[in-house]
Amino acid sequence: MELLIMVDACRRASARSITAVVPYYGYARADRKVQGRESIAAKLTANLITEAGADRVLAIDLHSGQCVGYFDIPVDHVYGESVILDYLASKRIATGDLVVVSPDVGGVARARAFAKKLNDAPLAIVDKRRSAHNVSEVMNLIGDVKGKVAVLVDDMIDTAGTITNAAKVLAKEGAREVYACATHAVFSPPAVERLSSGVFQEVIVANTIPVAPENVFPQLTILSVANLLGETIWRVYNAASVQALRD
Repeated sequence: MELLIMVDACRRASARSITAVVPYYGYARADRKVQGRESIAAKLTANLITEAGADRVLAIDLHSGQCVGYFDIPVDHVYGESVILDYLASKRIATGDLVVVSPDVGGVARARAFAKKLNDAPLAIVDKRRSAHNVSEVMNLIGDVKGKVAVLVDDMIDTAGTITNAAKVLAKEGAREVYACATHAVFSPPAVERLSSGVFQEVIVANTIPVAPENVFPQLTILSVANLLGETIWRVYNAASVQALRD
């Protein structure tokens, strides 16, 4: 509502153009009807932002690509992986020791793109069966992680059930260290308890969502996306390529 009111205020003040910068696009997971009588809240939110008067939207790591199509205005979709990749590169993990892991089948494309930028690191997949909303059960692992440093990649960490169960399977299969990487730190309870339970060497997130002081724990590393957003905004207003940021 705050965003919609600010957009409306700018429109009534005769702003030439209005860009809504939305680091974390709320309701992005409600992007389709899984069963009857469900709302597609991602589309509804897109309509609200458009009707309020925004001319353009800038978002980081949308949950699914089709969210871009829900808007009838231009959307600049940038990826927080570049910030995380730079940080991982600074840790100087040997290329042969590294394996990128997708915590579920739906995140394979994201993990594959991530692995490609880590000197084409090998890929593993955790096969997950979900029995209910926010409840996940891990079944098995596709790929080899024995004696390697496993990097779990996801777009967000909500209750951390998926990524923690995946980490336990990786440890059971012989992974030497397990890192968790995600752009959005939603951290719904009991996420902090799960993430700080000792299964992760480090949990790396971006600051697209402010992390409350009580949710900070020793293994947590928070990276800033300020430079990424600033560069994107500069490119939008100077008619330069936003895609070049990812290439």
